[in-house]
Amino acid sequence: MTVGLALVSVGLAAARQFGPPGPPPPFDDHALMMKKLGIRALRPGPDPKNQSTFDEATANPYKDSMPDLMRMDNGAKVTNKGQWQARRKEIVELFEREVYGRVPKNAPRVSWEVTGVTPGESGGIPTIARTLIGHVDNSRYRKVQVRIQATFTVPAHATRHVPVIIEFGGFPFFGRPNGKPWTQQAIEHGWGYGTINPNSIQPDNNHLEQGIIGLCNQGQPRKPDDWGALRAWAWGLSRLIDYFETDRSAMVDAKKVGIEGLSRYGKAALVAEAFDPRVAVGFIGSSGEGGAKLHRHIFGEAVENLAGGEFYWMAGNFIKYGASDPLKTAADLPVDSHELIALCAPRPCFLSHGIVEKGDAKWIDAHGAFMAAVLAGPAYRMLGKQDLGTPGDYLTDPMPPVNTLIGGELAWRQHDGGHEVTPNWPTFFEWVARYVSAPPLPDDRTPLPSKPDSPEARADGNSQFAHFQLLQKAAKGGIDVYFAGDSITRRWGASDPACAEFLANWKHNFFGWNAADFGWGGDLTQNVLWRLKNGELQGVDPKVIVLQVGTNNLAAGEKPEDAVRGIATIIGECRRIAPGAAIVLTSIFPRFDRPDLQSAIDTANLGLAKMANREHVHFLNLGDKLMDPSCFVDGLHPSVEGYQIWADGLKPILTKLLGSPAATDHSPAPTGDPSLMRRGG
Repeated sequence: MTVGLALVSVGLAAARQFGPPGPPPPFDDHALMMKKLGIRALRPGPDPKNQSTFDEATANPYKDSMPDLMRMDNGAKVTNKGQWQARRKEIVELFEREVYGRVPKNAPRVSWEVTGVTPGESGGIPTIARTLIGHVDNSRYRKVQVRIQATFTVPAHATRHVPVIIEFGGFPFFGRPNGKPWTQQAIEHGWGYGTINPNSIQPDNNHLEQGIIGLCNQGQPRKPDDWGALRAWAWGLSRLIDYFETDRSAMVDAKKVGIEGLSRYGKAALVAEAFDPRVAVGFIGSSGEGGAKLHRHIFGEAVENLAGGEFYWMAGNFIKYGASDPLKTAADLPVDSHELIALCAPRPCFLSHGIVEKGDAKWIDAHGAFMAAVLAGPAYRMLGKQDLGTPGDYLTDPMPPVNTLIGGELAWRQHDGGHEVTPNWPTFFEWVARYVSAPPLPDDRTPLPSKPDSPEARADGNSQFAHFQLLQKAAKGGIDVYFAGDSITRRWGASDPACAEFLANWKHNFFGWNAADFGWGGDLTQNVLWRLKNGELQGVDPKVIVLQVGTNNLAAGEKPEDAVRGIATIIGECRRIAPGAAIVLTSIFPRFDRPDLQSAIDTANLGLAKMANREHVHFLNLGDKLMDPSCFVDGLHPSVEGYQIWADGLKPILTKLLGSPAATDHSPAPTGDPSLMRRGG
């Protein structure tokens, strides 16, 4: 147990639902491990229901065996950063062998699927939430299926990739300090937030034939240095970082992914940051034994409790340190938790605890975690970072007053709440801003300065949702002709009921050429450029790209030469991503709704005509063919007659580049307005 039943907080109570007893496992990992290790008996651990027995006066019987963080296994003192890297490898090896276990070399790959995209808001700030499923390859052992559950939410109008804090959990968010949930605080500070469900990676029980451990072992028992659940949960977070590294459309800065967890998930969060250098920051809540608490500080939960209880969190070898026959104690461990914290250096690590009076029980041993943080300080200082700033004697350094933040990259704060991190969220976001920068949120009252040749994301949730749809469309492949542009392009090949006659015209003209429409209404050149840079053309490899954009730039007051420069930048990006594609650049259409723009349109088209060359860019000037108002339904958007004129201009070019259309078509299905789809329209 991690705490006595009477002391379980609402958050931890929710967490326990992920580990139901279930049927007996097909093998008893604990009994088999004791046999493998030659253990005949274990010592009973302290009783969580009788915490009056914990006494600080007798808590340090093993102080003389405390491992020296800054001394190599051969006895050499660590005096520089190069030596520290060698020492770090030694520490990692010991933790893997004796405490948390090794990630197997045959750990399978994970393929991530976005199963939902939901526009929303947090404190009035528009957001985009995505739900994910990580499909773990089980081709080598079909009996076990692992599907990692994760979610994340980012500001919808982020124009740059944002940092994100992921919470180990999978249960509802708790606590509203000052009326604000931590998720809203994240968004207001320019961060994204998310969760990953540990139980979807590895069950929180002794069913080690299941989950990622069972999958890798093909349902067979563990070896003594195989990983336990804590390391497996941390592995799952690392796979989520893999996703952020590869999917730029997520708008998450993969170099700024933080992890937060409470209690057992605080242990997992610390393990995750310690073992994966890509984790940018850890927020470690009341992690106790197996987390930040010193094993050698005999106060509260102890090695014996895990060795005989939640042994499945740890490597099998850890059990032997709770044995009475043959006798081994925490003093025999070759490492202690200060070294786990030190593995996080130089990255920021925030250690959080509550107070006993409010429910963060003595069982958690806040003082033992504080002592470990003091002992971890030399690693941070060696790497040029700030530790807790105390005198440095873990046995005598006093804990700071409650609600006092101390330290730099290594930080400590004990709040005045219970077994939770909720009261520390405001302090965390103030602290982390010193070390992990977040792009400022745009002020909705003041439009951002924008250049036609600079990529800019659309701020509204509907456009973000459309981007997700178009990414899925691009991933389906089978596209030879790729249409890009604004609403003039989008209406032609969209599935919206209002566009049915235009879609019919599209199919009539382009069936057999594998054409796909990637236009989106209201886009400026900078928005089209952002879409291209963020995945909508990646991997498509079309043979022809048809581009029609620029009218919105002119309507917004931009000069013709600026709009032309933006279109030239789009063409350059298309050439970069799809170098083998020919580009058909269509002229900017007349505007019968804005006759004042006609001079600017003519000037811009003269500039566009100069981009044409025989090899790569073909300029299609339709201005003189669209001078009848009947070619438009509203003075701006083409009617069926107008689209047919465009098609008649394109077909000779496509025939020359691609040949005649085929009898079959492999292009993906058209998409429509996401808001209509969500309303069921």
